Amino acid sequence: IIKDIIRPQWRKVLSVTGVVPRSRHGHRAAVIRELIIVFGGGNEGIAEDLHVYNTVSKQWFLPAVRGDIPPGCAAHGFVCEGTRILVFGGMVEFGKYTNSLYELQASRWLWKKLKPRAPRNGLPPCPRIGHSFTLVGNKCYLFGGLANDSEDPNGNVPRYLGDLYELELQPVTGARGWSIPETKGGGPSARESHSSVAYEGLGSPKLYIFGGMQGCINCFDQGDFSPVSEFKTCQPGFPGAPSAVKITKVTY
Repeated sequence: IIKDIIRPQWRKVLSVTGVVPRSRHGHRAAVIRELIIVFGGGNEGIAEDLHVYNTVSKQWFLPAVRGDIPPGCAAHGFVCEGTRILVFGGMVEFGKYTNSLYELQASRWLWKKLKPRAPRNGLPPCPRIGHSFTLVGNKCYLFGGLANDSEDPNGNVPRYLGDLYELELQPVTGARGWSIPETKGGGPSARESHSSVAYEGLGSPKLYIFGGMQGCINCFDQGDFSPVSEFKTCQPGFPGAPSAVKITKVTY
């Protein structure tokens, strides 16, 4: 029996209405039911508004948010769990990065600044941009990014990060605290602007980290795929395929 394979097809969305966001980069987006929620980014300044696109009505709108409204940011972490969104870090102005953690309850458009406890075995994550922030069950995994070690607000002394943090979430709302997993094997090197995705299939969940840069875009042209702990190098499955690093189990 031969079944037809549906080929993915790109199609530009036309005839949208409402308050359309201005052009930007470094923003983040998440989906809750039929809504696409877009926050942050930069283009002639940092974008501060929260934009929402209804995929059914094809309409953009600005929800009336309240609570601890965060400043606009770019290159931040952005994850969705149920009807809440968590925002960590990012650039709030040129050369100024943050390590603040905010939660948006999208059912009420309510912002709340969270203050999770510090790790028992180290310091909390430093201010950063370009990191990955990935949800696995009731935990978020923060990896890498770029810090600015300059004491001059107009200066930039970049420091690439290769640290891994785990953030345990409370049910419905809030976060308990940060921890630093003890990992085995050779982990990914320090980097920023990489991608990260969690796979929760058979066996323990895995966090895959791919690409990124450390001063130049070609630093990781062989890739680097990286759950969460025992790193193993994955050989390419065919000539020219990117290699990978994966973490398979978290230990403490």
